[in-house]
Amino acid sequence: MRAAWYTRKGSAREVLMVGELPTPVAGPGEVRVRLYASGVNPSDVKSRRGRPLTGPLVVPHSDGAGVIDQVGTGVSPDRVSERVWVWNGQWKRSMGTAAEFIALPSRQAIALPDSTDFAGGACLGIPALTAYHAVRLLDDVEGKRVLVIGASSAVGHYSTQIAVRRAHAIVYGTVGSGEKAAHARAAGASETIEYKRQDVGARIRELTEGAGVDAIIDMDFSTTVKILGANGLAPHGTLVCYGSNVLRELPVPFTDLLMNSLTLRFFLVYELTEAERLRAIGGITDLLKSGHLTHSIGARFGLDQIVNAHETVEAGAFGNVVIELA
Repeated sequence: MRAAWYTRKGSAREVLMVGELPTPVAGPGEVRVRLYASGVNPSDVKSRRGRPLTGPLVVPHSDGAGVIDQVGTGVSPDRVSERVWVWNGQWKRSMGTAAEFIALPSRQAIALPDSTDFAGGACLGIPALTAYHAVRLLDDVEGKRVLVIGASSAVGHYSTQIAVRRAHAIVYGTVGSGEKAAHARAAGASETIEYKRQDVGARIRELTEGAGVDAIIDMDFSTTVKILGANGLAPHGTLVCYGSNVLRELPVPFTDLLMNSLTLRFFLVYELTEAERLRAIGGITDLLKSGHLTHSIGARFGLDQIVNAHETVEAGAFGNVVIELA
């Protein structure tokens, strides 16, 4: 099969290569998926740059979509020809979705509604699951104000839609430009804050008449922590965080957290409990079937262009980056 891989850490141009690898076979309890799209996420490029390899070579990417063409023992043959999207394709294993085929446990291949194309399906495993779980971790936010950090990002785009359409919240979003502000508003954000030219904490206080937002969905705790000490989060508010650009100990404004009874919740989408993941998958499936979840494909590449795809993610392009494997 055609695939992309790397055998050492480094820049995309230094380490990524494309060629032929043996086609996997579905083992017991597994399905083999003929992939037609592979999603490229920030975590994929971070892994390539700095994380220890999980085998002699790594086929990157955890997200993808395609059609089941083979099942292992213990899996119903009725699954053959089923359109699916996959999650955790390359989490704690070396063979991800940047290939024509992937074999993985049957439960990691989720039925993809006919109304969703494969490129859209390749956006669900990390971005959509993260967004759905983040919104679910908030207390009832109907009619309340939720700040989405990075509202034009892949996760932010889904978070905004889900918070508005499913939780009926009022969403404010931080963005990096006017173009990204328009993108966030199209997803449902009522207000946007351009963090490069505006003081986020001050703008929040202005929008909320000094009260602060009721909740924050955060992608970078290393910068958002400053909002907590600037009365950006209202008393008894909740911050849900799924990442940080600085992975080390960070000081927090303990007095503000304590006196305002603030709640901080952190999670890693790869490590959701079975119950959490099933709930998120069910919710996403409902949104897809009802046509209430739109996808933002920022760039599409062929497998031979995987270096460009990784560099596009590293450059901060908004929207999902997808590799098509026709």
